[in-house]
Amino acid sequence: MNILDKIIADKHKELVLKKLVVPVSQLEQSALFERETVSLAEKLRSSKTGIIAEHKRRSPSKSIINQGLNVEDVAKGYEDAGISGMSVLTDGKYFGGSLDDLLYARAAVKMPLLRKEFIIDEYQLLEAKAHGADVILLIAAVLEREEIKRLSEFAKSIGLEVLLEVHNEEELQKSIMPSLDMLGVNNRNLKTFEVSTDISKELSGKIPEDFVKVSESGISSVEAIKDLQQFGYKGFLIGENFMKTNNPGKAAAEFVKTLNKL
Repeated sequence: MNILDKIIADKHKELVLKKLVVPVSQLEQSALFERETVSLAEKLRSSKTGIIAEHKRRSPSKSIINQGLNVEDVAKGYEDAGISGMSVLTDGKYFGGSLDDLLYARAAVKMPLLRKEFIIDEYQLLEAKAHGADVILLIAAVLEREEIKRLSEFAKSIGLEVLLEVHNEEELQKSIMPSLDMLGVNNRNLKTFEVSTDISKELSGKIPEDFVKVSESGISSVEAIKDLQQFGYKGFLIGENFMKTNNPGKAAAEFVKTLNKL
């Protein structure tokens, strides 16, 4: 059983409990549920830098990244740095995140927020909307085509944008459908955890132009972004690079400044 299978098995158990504790009606009555979402796809299309910066305390591959920061400070720092959007990890067991992180980030900033989660059920989309997300992530590696269709269409029906993540051409081919806004290529091989932006370059020509192309994982230099922009990528998800510093907002601001100079 690989790490992804373990996470998904735990997610199923977690959802059974969550649904007992917080009914759908409660999520739908939340103050943020009626909030109009902000488009990350539009932000990326019009941005010169296109950075989606992450709030991530730890990960299965790197264990602790940064446990000591306040999510509101990180969010404000990112927004002040001119970042296009923020990805907030809400998985507790493996990444040390929570839905509260999303809520606090939403209270601090106006920029688009992505709920980074292992989504397998419509309930999680309602949670995302109720906690202030604008965008949700679907991972092709853990979903069948029909599930991607069902979940993405449901997300759109409640005003959320959809970023779909693929790791290879097979996942990409099964996933292309009109209910997606952005297609993300994860540069990390899920079996070996090795990272290479070659996979983003390889798949770039196979992603239809209607979708905003996003490259994810292993992007730590401005050169890597300049390189990927030539392949039509508009979005760049940067996780650990900023979070492993004492001041992610400042690190992001310096990164953006350098990128704008090139």
